Formats: sequence, C-alpha cells, structure tokens
Amino acid sequence: MEFNFDEIVNRKNTNAFKWDALPPGDVMPMWVADMDFKTAPAITQALSNRVEHGVFGYTQTPPQFYNAIINWWQKRHGFLIEHSWIVPVMGVIPALSAIVRALTQKGDKVIIQPPVYNHFYITLANSGCEIVENNLLYNNGAYSLDLNDLENKASDPYVKLLILSNPHNPAGRVWTREELLQVADICLRHNVIVISDEIHSDLVFNGHKHIPFASLGQEHGQNAITLASSTKTFNLAGIQVGYLFTQNSTFRKAVNNILVMQEMEMLSPFAIEALIAAYTHGEEWLEALKTYLYDNYLYLKEFIAQNIPGVTVVPLQGTYLVWLDCSALQKTSVNLTEDLLQNNNLKVNAGTMYGAAGEGFIRINIACPKTQLNEGLNRLKAGLQSGSAH
Repeated sequence: MEFNFDEIVNRKNTNAFKWDALPPGDVMPMWVADMDFKTAPAITQALSNRVEHGVFGYTQTPPQFYNAIINWWQKRHGFLIEHSWIVPVMGVIPALSAIVRALTQKGDKVIIQPPVYNHFYITLANSGCEIVENNLLYNNGAYSLDLNDLENKASDPYVKLLILSNPHNPAGRVWTREELLQVADICLRHNVIVISDEIHSDLVFNGHKHIPFASLGQEHGQNAITLASSTKTFNLAGIQVGYLFTQNSTFRKAVNNILVMQEMEMLSPFAIEALIAAYTHGEEWLEALKTYLYDNYLYLKEFIAQNIPGVTVVPLQGTYLVWLDCSALQKTSVNLTEDLLQNNNLKVNAGTMYGAAGEGFIRINIACPKTQLNEGLNRLKAGLQSGSAH
C-alpha cells in the first residue's frame, strides 16, 4: 500500500499545539514532538467505526488491548510481555508522575541523564524529589553514558530512581545491550529502580536495534518499570493513550494505587481503539514512515554540511528529533532560538530546555513533508547567515 507522506495537511486553526500556540504570522513549527503526517489509515478507519457507533460511555479495557501490546513487542522487539505486567495509562508523563509518587518520598533523589526530555525535570520538581544529574558525555559529535559518574551518584542511599530515556530524547542515541547492562548492574548494585521511558522504541534507524530494558534478565526486569505508547510512533499524542509494564508485582500495585487515587485508570474508547488498530494493522505504515523520516534526516545532514558551516549534526539513531550542535556560533541556545523565531519565523527548541548540558544546542523536529522541511532549513540558513543568530 502507498502512503503519501508528502501531503501537506493544514493544521492551523485546529487547536494544534504545535501550530496554534505560536505568535501570529507565517511561523514554521519544527519544535514540539508530534508529526505533521496523517496517521495510519487503519487507525483512522477504526476511530471512524467507533464514532459511527454513537455511544461513548465509560469503557473497560478489553483483552484485545493487552494482546495487541504483547504481540507488538514480541514481533518488533523480540520480547515477550505477560498480560499481568501491563497497566494501561492515559499517557507516559501521567504514568511517570504516578510512578515517582508511588516509589519515592519527598526529599528522595532521582537520577536523570541530561540533556534529556524536559518533562523529567517538571515531573520531579512537582514531586518534591531532588534531581541528580548524570550528564551524558559528548565527544567528537556523539554521546555516550558516563558510567563512572553514574556509579558514584547511584551509591548515594538517598537515590531511589533512575529515569532512563531509551532511545534518548533529544540526543537521538539508541543504547546498546552492553550499555544498558552496565546501567542495569550499577542500579541493581545500589538498589536504584530503573524507570525506562521507551516511547520512541519503534522509531529506530539503520542497523540500530531497540533493546527493551526489561529484556536484560530476570533480576534487571524485577528492578525496572517500562513506559511506552503507540502515540509517538503513530502520531496519536492527542489521543492520550499509553501503558507501563513491569514484572515486579510490588511496583505494579504501588503505581496502580496512585492511578486509582488520581482517578486515572480508565481509558477513553478512542484511546483503546487507536492503540489496537495501530499495533494490529499499522506495521506497513510504520515501515514506510521510518524510510521517509530517515530520508529527511539525510537531507538535513547534507543541507547543513553544504549551507551552514559551524553547525554539527549529532548522528540520529532513533526518534525524529535531530540535535544540532551550534556551540561554534558562540550564542546561547535561548538567544539563538529567539532570534530565529523573531527574524526568520522558525520555531525550534533551545537546548537548555533539556538541562544546562544542552547549552549550545538546538533540537529540530523533521517529522514533516519534505517541502516543509526544506522551507524550515532555508529559514535556518537565512537566520544563521544574516547575522541575526550569531
């Protein structure tokens, strides 16, 4: 089946956060992490069928929901999840919030690995936990884990959790089994529970493979909770559906108690239908999407090499969020992005959104038709060459 990712979908005036939460004018949004593509036709059809039914009352989560998740992870990632491990949630961030509340007390410490997804900071600040930063190492344009620093910080008895971004947003790294095992061993040694955010697990490119943290072995699986969703993969963020899974029944019960207390354990009928359709009938669309996204990445890489000297493209192994090293321009990330918005009508994310370790970087979303990508890159080029952004 052919899928037209070149189609321009007008999202303005649809209350799309990506497009409508911008200043008035002709702004090209290449910031927040959703895609400008229509979702898989099978999902649209499933939602349409549900709308036709006409009754949208309280909905229980059926066995097909769990089976779709189990089959997807076994086929796509070679990992067999058990039905009893899965807890449906309204989204990865609400689930993360519930996990932190369930497994920590005010004043406990939680490790994150900046530059990293900004909502980790927000969730931890709201929970009353102390943030401990285990910054990634950046050498020769690529990122790796600082395992010595992790060992040192995990040894603090007040550290209770590590939140792992796997694949990593915004660095675009897909962690190897060896890297993950080293993290897992350190955390097990120091009784630090691993929360593995694997929402980007299906968007992995060219010879790289997503390794589910829970697949590292029985001991490590018992010491971890995995967060996942169909939303990034199939552009369903507004549907608000996700799930967590863990082999550890104690963790699962504790998190469930928080979800019940917050009255967040019931999904909408549309969330259920969308996930089932995505995981049951969406694979062909996903493969076409990944090809298109990687072509966009290669185009961006070549464009910047030819037109924007001084900017380094960090290799993209996973996600559709490209991390650009602009430190040679000698301007702060915030000033750089503000100038691009004001002078060139281009909205990208400042690296410092993702922690102080992101200074000198910007994040750009390439999940859009090629004509939009080209327009955005030309605005980036014009901004950097005009003197407005350096």
